[in-house]
Amino acid sequence: MKPTLVILAAGIGSRYGGVKQMDKIGPSGESIIDYSVFDAIRAGFGKVVFVLNPRIIDDFREIYEPRLKNKIQTTYILQELHNIPEGISYNPERVKPWGTGHAVLVAEEYVKEPFAVINADDFYGKEAFSVLANFLTNPERKPNEYALVGYKLANTLSENGSVSRGICQSQNGYLTDVVERTSIFRKENQIVFEDNNEEKPLNDEDIVSMNFWGFTPLFFSQLKRDFIQFIRDNAQQLKAEFYIPTVANNLIKSNEASLRTLTSNDQWFGVTYQEDKAVTIDKVAQLVEAGHYPKNLWV
Repeated sequence: MKPTLVILAAGIGSRYGGVKQMDKIGPSGESIIDYSVFDAIRAGFGKVVFVLNPRIIDDFREIYEPRLKNKIQTTYILQELHNIPEGISYNPERVKPWGTGHAVLVAEEYVKEPFAVINADDFYGKEAFSVLANFLTNPERKPNEYALVGYKLANTLSENGSVSRGICQSQNGYLTDVVERTSIFRKENQIVFEDNNEEKPLNDEDIVSMNFWGFTPLFFSQLKRDFIQFIRDNAQQLKAEFYIPTVANNLIKSNEASLRTLTSNDQWFGVTYQEDKAVTIDKVAQLVEAGHYPKNLWV
């Protein structure tokens, strides 16, 4: 059974200042999503599910349906605020989506096979997709054995501002904890993060989560249980978000699941800020020049 790729593309980048999911960064007008889907196809994925914001779904389908036709099976679904358990009302002033965990949950009806989850605006690289595909298709893998593809912290920073990253703790190849750190940046020769207005050091070699996960359909029931509790506690909040790492930590602590820590030698890059776009275009051009990708992905 071929695995499915779930792409979280519902965010409207406030720091970026636009819809970065569809921004052109390749030599023939490709977006980062194009490269992710291209890498997924050659790694053996059989379907891609796009989780989208209602504001962009029409434009999104107009772009990607022609490109991906006869290349891979595609499904387009919406992450909407009202898609929560019955009997719970939320703050009518809320506009922010409920977070990455909720985005995955809305895909439940469309995913019946092992699946990967990625962000739409992160470039993960060919090897990362291959490593995770091999894990997901391993017949000896248990249904409650999941995975995270991690990257070295030093390779995931932006030159144009601070970033948030999930710092991973592992033992014997399995994840033991993910701690979300915000406002991470390089100061002189040291990577630091801000905590209560105090700068604290991090290690260049720390493995971080870039939201590249591998799950089985069992994960949906665990996700749904935790989301029900989250929404009961936070329905009236304007900005509270339900994150995948939070659920992963809960499953690890309760011994309901294990998460393999997989690593890739690929260079991650992404577009957190508008100023990151020029750097991303240059890095993609270098990969094309080196022969890792064709100049036009879909010809």
